[in-house]
Amino acid sequence: MSTDSESARRTAEARAAVAASLASVGGSVDTEMRTRAADLHANSEAIKKQEKALAKQTATLAKQSAQWQKLADSSTKKLNEIGDIQNWAEMIERDLLVLEETVRLAEGKATPDTASGTNGWSL
Repeated sequence: MSTDSESARRTAEARAAVAASLASVGGSVDTEMRTRAADLHANSEAIKKQEKALAKQTATLAKQSAQWQKLADSSTKKLNEIGDIQNWAEMIERDLLVLEETVRLAEGKATPDTASGTNGWSL
């Protein structure tokens, strides 16, 4: 029976070695998982802070964008008004030229040379 007891002792030692090895692997895996979980938690908190900052900056940007759009709309309106005034002035100038030519013709005066080299209106 000495062989049986020797075999039992070896089996017990092997079991103890396997159990110790598994405990060691389990401990290192557990430590790694705990470290990863702690990192994930820390990163989650950092991401939450960044999300809040981003939301605040986005709101500020949206407000500024609305102000710029209002300024652009106002500028466009003013430019259109300037264009309208220019068109009005050009129409008045054309009307005055027509009146001037009409008065000249009514008075029977000769057609003056113009700066462009043309001789008056071709009516």
